[in-house]
Amino acid sequence: MKVAFLFPGQGSQKPGLLNELREGKTVQEILETASETLNENVYIHHSKESLCSTKSVQISLLTAGFAGFKALEAEGIIPDFVAGHSVGGVSAAVAAGVIDFKNAIKFVKLRADLMERAYPQGYGMGVVIGMEAYTLQSLVSQYFDEKFPVFMSNKNAPEQITLSGALSGINRVLNAAKANGARSASLLNVSTPSHCPLFSSVSQELCVALDDIPFHRPLIPYVSNRGARLLFKPGDIRLDLAESISSPVQWHDASTVLYENGTRLFIEMPPGNVLSRLASKEFPDARVMSISENGYDDCLFIAKREKSTK
Repeated sequence: MKVAFLFPGQGSQKPGLLNELREGKTVQEILETASETLNENVYIHHSKESLCSTKSVQISLLTAGFAGFKALEAEGIIPDFVAGHSVGGVSAAVAAGVIDFKNAIKFVKLRADLMERAYPQGYGMGVVIGMEAYTLQSLVSQYFDEKFPVFMSNKNAPEQITLSGALSGINRVLNAAKANGARSASLLNVSTPSHCPLFSSVSQELCVALDDIPFHRPLIPYVSNRGARLLFKPGDIRLDLAESISSPVQWHDASTVLYENGTRLFIEMPPGNVLSRLASKEFPDARVMSISENGYDDCLFIAKREKSTK
């Protein structure tokens, strides 16, 4: 049985999330490295007030996700694959040895700064559940307004699709989706229009910034956000990290790639449970766990048992 570690993206944050990390030298070193790199205490980023900032959210998620990975790695658990949703892809790249943690912290800080500066207010994301993509796309086309644009963005599941753009435009589409039979349609706790063409200029700036950061061949196979493919070349992963912010995350297809390549144990890193819940629904014969819900010890026990029977 193969094991995949999943790294959550924005929307999984919660106040105090860094306090829930496993205690011990390995995790403490990661927290200290984050603080040294930022030149400030990383704990200031996980307060309720700070998590209103995209920058604090992304720094906290990267730190928590990588700490979860290192805590299991210290016990001898190395996954067969890694994949992350949105900024979780950066955590996955660090876990795979593609980019070091210090450079990842700097990159995520820049990524968030550019996102916030591009659209400081009036923009965000929504999610529609229980509606096919082609039906939702027709509503987006019907209500699209150049002044208040809205785009279909992430495909998290066949009938769970996110919208990105101006809040007024998103709300019009959400209301139309409800009127046309969607099970639910609501705004997400995200303050930027991620994964749509509005961030094309941000992707261009990130491409330039990443050219100055060393990238390495992955030690663990990495699944991309944009194309939902296994990537093995450093340049391909560099491009995926830069361009995913302006491209839809094909999460359903990415998790399907993991399953088709033999993954039967999915473990979601802290602080999330959204990705594990999606996997539970899509792959009922797989074992799916979340460190945040199941705890380190249970995840460690199951992972060791499955690894020993491979």
